Amino acid sequence: MLVKREKVAIGVIIIIILILATLLQFQKAPVEEKEEKVFDDRISPLENQALFVEILRIRNRGLMDKMLSYGLDWRNPPSFYYVIEVDGKKGSSKGNVGETGVYTTWDTIGYESSMVFDVEEEKEYSKVVISIIELVPTGLFGRNVREVEKERIELKYDYRTGRWTGDDYFMDKDGMGHYLGKNYEVWFNLYQADYDHDGIPYWVEVNILGTDPTVDDSKLDPDNDGIPTDWEWRFGYDPFTYNEHSKLDPDIDGIENIEEYMLRDYFANPFQPDIYIETDGMERKGIFDLPHIFYKESQQMIIERFARHGINVYIDDGWNAVPNGGGELLPYQSNLDDILGKQLLAFYKHNFPDERKGVFRYVVVGVRQDGGGFITPVKYNRFDAIYVSNDFNSMITRIAFTPREIRVMLAKAILHELGHSLGLMPGLFPGIDIVSRRVYDRYPSMPDDEYNAYLEKYYSVMNYQYIYNKPWFYSENRSYLFDYSDGSNGLPYDWNDWEHIYLPTFQIDVPAYEDPSIETFEDFKPVRDYPELVAKGWKYDENLTQKYANEFKKFVFIKNTDADIKVLVKENAKEDEYNLRVYAKPKVEPVFAVYSLVAEGKLIDGKVEFYSQQSLINEAMEKLKEK
Repeated sequence: MLVKREKVAIGVIIIIILILATLLQFQKAPVEEKEEKVFDDRISPLENQALFVEILRIRNRGLMDKMLSYGLDWRNPPSFYYVIEVDGKKGSSKGNVGETGVYTTWDTIGYESSMVFDVEEEKEYSKVVISIIELVPTGLFGRNVREVEKERIELKYDYRTGRWTGDDYFMDKDGMGHYLGKNYEVWFNLYQADYDHDGIPYWVEVNILGTDPTVDDSKLDPDNDGIPTDWEWRFGYDPFTYNEHSKLDPDIDGIENIEEYMLRDYFANPFQPDIYIETDGMERKGIFDLPHIFYKESQQMIIERFARHGINVYIDDGWNAVPNGGGELLPYQSNLDDILGKQLLAFYKHNFPDERKGVFRYVVVGVRQDGGGFITPVKYNRFDAIYVSNDFNSMITRIAFTPREIRVMLAKAILHELGHSLGLMPGLFPGIDIVSRRVYDRYPSMPDDEYNAYLEKYYSVMNYQYIYNKPWFYSENRSYLFDYSDGSNGLPYDWNDWEHIYLPTFQIDVPAYEDPSIETFEDFKPVRDYPELVAKGWKYDENLTQKYANEFKKFVFIKNTDADIKVLVKENAKEDEYNLRVYAKPKVEPVFAVYSLVAEGKLIDGKVEFYSQQSLINEAMEKLKEK
């Protein structure tokens, strides 16, 4: 019995010793240190290094001015070509374009081209020069030509980051890959040889993003926000943190980021205000009928007018991008109305794709017995559908009988209707849509001297007194009016249209209805019951707004006006999500506007933080220097 107890005691002692030994072993075991990130300064270990230069579009800026003056110069498009130079090596498109070897057009949209340049391995930077060379007629009757460099774009390409600096750069005032020169506007792209073809350089993948440089990230969306890694990297968003791209609109053009991504092949940039238009024409009634189309020259006039104010206009008149896209000829009709019946709904429904509604404006050029046009909301109260005539009736109304004047007057009519889609509505400012009382009395209770002052001093295409104005041969001023007012005549009878345009007007309900019973503009009853900001789960933070409002205006990319800022925070947000939002509303009163989401960040212990690619790049460069 005693022996048995001794055995039990010995067993217990052995167990205790083993437990103590195990505990001691854990105590002596070294604490596992966090693995330090390894930086890799190689540039092209997986491929032969090369630089690709794409010329996506070149547009001559001179057509609008030629259209607005007498003469036939508008019929003579320029002849030009481009030269690309990379580190002293040159390539020219001369002799390799179309039938004549050079471009002979006002706009090369739809005729993209590219060149590739072999560069030495592990090269850090390349100097890139893009030149536009125009063949200028000289001598008697212009029989000789002189080659003149009209634009010169100098860039420095960084093979580590895939970014470039110089005459164009990331987050510049007119959009990366877009150069607005004095004579030509150029869209281009630079990219380097890349093993996985996602456009993200090896150095960025291994040192900044931590992604696999052998896997195509253009097909991956690790944060599940609807936009893949390559686009988010290109435009400065964190690919690993969910962004509300369906609401983000930093340029406040009404085209949210998710839509900008869908339009990536059509020059869309989330930091550059854009206007997209789909246009259809109408079948002709007989061989002597005028073409019911949006003429190319009229399009170029619209494009250039907005370009001079920092806004890009893109017009689909046959891109073949989607079924029922632009360029269709619709069945002939002559009595479409903007109030009674709104027959434009049929074309809007069947010929204007649903995926474009709220992104594109829809412009139909057709026939109208009064030779005029209109903009009308055919769905809810969104002013996004425009109908303008181009027929014999419009020739009489506009006193336009030459090919040039027909095109000019059509452009003026469309510019006027576009103004309504930008918020320039009757009733907000008395000069808008005002017309002589001999024709129609817009404001019956307004004294004659005031009424006539608006007619005279509001010098805008939005004023019917000037919409179809033209200079005569004996006029001192030989230029047409083709613009919105700059307000130079001063309040109260003139205002600056450009400071009041609000691009998203076409996709929101305007707070006044054009009821069939309305007879004058005094009958309009705008009701501002619409909320300016809806963000469920988010709370307005007055202190943060007051503290950061001026600083956060850097996130707003609008033209011609300022913006109000609001900062909202989200309580109980998850650690890996953004809990701070910056909203902005352009100061365009009395034009109705709402707040748009322009940026997302994190509020951590009272400190505001935003994702910054440049900070990550700088950090990586410092670590490599230390190494």
